[in-house]
Amino acid sequence: MRERLNNIKNLAIAQIINASEKEELDRIKTQYLGKNGELNQISKSLSSLSQEERSDIGRLLNDVKKTISEAIDNSSLTAPRASASPDITLPGFPIPVGFLHPTTVVVRQMNSILKSYGFSVIDGPEIETEEYNFSRLNLPPDHPARDLQDTIYIEEPSTLLRTHTSSVEARVLENLQPPLRVVIPGKCYRYENANSTNHYIFNQYQAVVVGENVTMANLFATIETFFKHLYGEGVKIRFRQKYYPEVEPGVGPDMLCTFCQGKGCQVCKYRGWIEMGGAGMIHPNILKKVGIDPQKFSGFAWGMGLDRFVMTKFGISDIRSLYNGDISYSV
Repeated sequence: MRERLNNIKNLAIAQIINASEKEELDRIKTQYLGKNGELNQISKSLSSLSQEERSDIGRLLNDVKKTISEAIDNSSLTAPRASASPDITLPGFPIPVGFLHPTTVVVRQMNSILKSYGFSVIDGPEIETEEYNFSRLNLPPDHPARDLQDTIYIEEPSTLLRTHTSSVEARVLENLQPPLRVVIPGKCYRYENANSTNHYIFNQYQAVVVGENVTMANLFATIETFFKHLYGEGVKIRFRQKYYPEVEPGVGPDMLCTFCQGKGCQVCKYRGWIEMGGAGMIHPNILKKVGIDPQKFSGFAWGMGLDRFVMTKFGISDIRSLYNGDISYSV
């Protein structure tokens, strides 16, 4: 129902912006806000929800009503008709300019959380070399990630579209001296067929920490704190042992599926948990390549699937909705 309300809001705003006549605006108002309108129909169905869901959906429903009503009131079509002698000193009417993309909203939230813990936000090139995308990250020449079936090459084998934001991690370690804490949000590219949970274009959210006496306990505590800030104290996460060449040891943080609450659905691939990314302690070989003494310094890194955070925050069940240009995000 949360997804349906967000879709109704975005679709109504689009119709209001594109309306060309006052009568069309009236029809939109009746369709969504009228006695028998879509939002009142949803309001009548709230009684079938649990008390917690009813309170949560009720707040969202009121916000959607308010947003649509204000958009109609602020439309240029509802402005009073100009008189013969208009007062040009009067203030103008605000023009609706749309909304931020869900990915932008979530990135700003994540950046704000981690900035408060001393992290800096940086960026890096999306067109990369195999040196920074693979070699400096402990991926040997025969690693399957380098194959054409996984990587989109611009000029094989030296130039490619980065397959992960870890490539910027390699540049950070080369150019900055520890102690350091950085996060890197950005687009990545892989040779994949698009479906509801995977896309050949996707976003990752990388974090890198290097200093003295940095341990797995610091990694677990940082991820748990990060998730609680983003989803609330009730969020449930777990860690599974995973293998990644860039880290040793490696873990995969999972979050209880927000779509099915652990029962199993298409989004979580019927596992009840959504894999949110990979993490672990930075491999000593990577530190040695840039002249950092692994006997003195240690660090952790994670690469989170940013799109999955966006989907769970906004109730979007199909990743393709984030890239198809449909402002209603219909799925």
